[in-house]
Amino acid sequence: MLCGAKLKCTLILSMARTQTSSISLGFQAPEFSLPDSKSGKELSLSDIKGAKGTLVIFMCNHCPFVVHVIDELVRLGNDYLNSGINIVAINSNDVKNYPDDSPEKMKQLAEEKQIPFPYLFDESQEVAKAYDAACTPDFSVFDSAMKCVYRGQLDGSRPGNDILVDGRDIRMVFEAILTGAEVVKNQIPSLGCNIKWKQ
Repeated sequence: MLCGAKLKCTLILSMARTQTSSISLGFQAPEFSLPDSKSGKELSLSDIKGAKGTLVIFMCNHCPFVVHVIDELVRLGNDYLNSGINIVAINSNDVKNYPDDSPEKMKQLAEEKQIPFPYLFDESQEVAKAYDAACTPDFSVFDSAMKCVYRGQLDGSRPGNDILVDGRDIRMVFEAILTGAEVVKNQIPSLGCNIKWKQ
């Protein structure tokens, strides 16, 4: 019989599993301007985007799927820091009902994990809607023209499935962008907790 932390994790995951929404590739990244929990500055997509590519992540603090991959996201950010591919994370959760995702807690997480990319707060949830984000974590990679070339999982690891968290799928996309190769068309949706929409 499952018990303790394992049972709690099993119950959470069984209640909250949501996949990335399916959208045709090639869509233009919607512009935005949001406060960065790390610096307190307002940052726009134009400020953040990379010369060669940009990864937009919708995530939060408390989701077990995000907790499961956060260290790999930090490694990913550090590994590609000066490559021309930039990363931005956005939290769109309703912080009134989920205070663990507040900007103050976002700043704490960013400092604790030494997140090397901006972690923005989408209080209105309009940016999440513009990107048709559905889950945390939710990943979209854009090319130099800010056209979406990838909308899928970080890798095959999920809490409890014993697959190594290595960022394999998105690392392959980054390498394709950097070498001029074709980005893989067989894209597996990310899976996570649903975004906590305001009622």
